[in-house]
Amino acid sequence: MKVILMEDLENLGQKGEVVEVRDGYGRNFLIPRKMAVVANAGNARRYEEERRQQSRKIEQARTDAASLAARLEDLELVLPARVGEEDRLFGTITTQHVADALAAQGIPVDRRKIALREEIRMTGVYRATVKLHPEHTAELKLKVVPEEEPAA
Repeated sequence: MKVILMEDLENLGQKGEVVEVRDGYGRNFLIPRKMAVVANAGNARRYEEERRQQSRKIEQARTDAASLAARLEDLELVLPARVGEEDRLFGTITTQHVADALAAQGIPVDRRKIALREEIRMTGVYRATVKLHPEHTAELKLKVVPEEEPAA
């Protein structure tokens, strides 16, 4: 029986390959677990169309990441924080604070994709790296300023 593999299988082949397997192995193991489909003309066309759509999605994600990286490179993010003596912060600025500030600007970024080079415990200017895509990262400029206290 000939099947088209839907995922990489160690002793059989790579995703998308047409391989010959025993009838029972294909019918009772591979096909029910959606590891493979029967190799016929319709399934081959459907698999090729799925691959084309997947490559379009990957290319779209790459271009979106490139444009977002360019936008983040030009952005200076101002983070107000409560400060004590000698401009030391009460606590630290975390990646969650940066992600929230970006979301307020209309740029949703997952906090796990943001990396701070050092702990931010004082006011000043810092740099953060945002990993948007395996091929695109952006350097983000962070400016930590004292929080304005409301007048009594």
